[in-house]
Amino acid sequence: MIKVDYFIMTLKDNINSKFQNALKNKDKNLISTLRLVLAAIKDGEIAKRKGDKKDITDNDIMSILKKMIKQRKESADIFKKAGREELFKKEGDEVLIIESFLPKQMSDEKMEQLCKKTILETNASSVKDLGKVIGILKKKHANDLDFAKVGNFLKSELNK
Repeated sequence: MIKVDYFIMTLKDNINSKFQNALKNKDKNLISTLRLVLAAIKDGEIAKRKGDKKDITDNDIMSILKKMIKQRKESADIFKKAGREELFKKEGDEVLIIESFLPKQMSDEKMEQLCKKTILETNASSVKDLGKVIGILKKKHANDLDFAKVGNFLKSELNK
């Protein structure tokens, strides 16, 4: 009997691999962005060790990446309003790089259909029911949906 050990690549391994390739290819933009991502992951690992002493999971890393994307989008908006096009473009490029490590987001059309279906299933009738609807969506589709868009859509639907 032959025993074969399969190596399952984690999200952190994937990011490290891309970082090593970027170093070899001397891609300055990719190197600087991935260096920031790896530093944020390291900070997450340190914080996790202080707490419950468990290893950081792919879900933890995805949360870190989503937070980084949100920060960069906010910065990009500020730069655009200030007329700083070069910084606006840099932030946009970083968002694209970081997003490449996350699962593909659901289209707006599918998101709206799913939200309407969940509203009907929960009998939500006002904004007071927003938390209940979002809770169900997060349980089933945490990685597929942009919850900023979901929140805005649900508020408009439940205010009708």
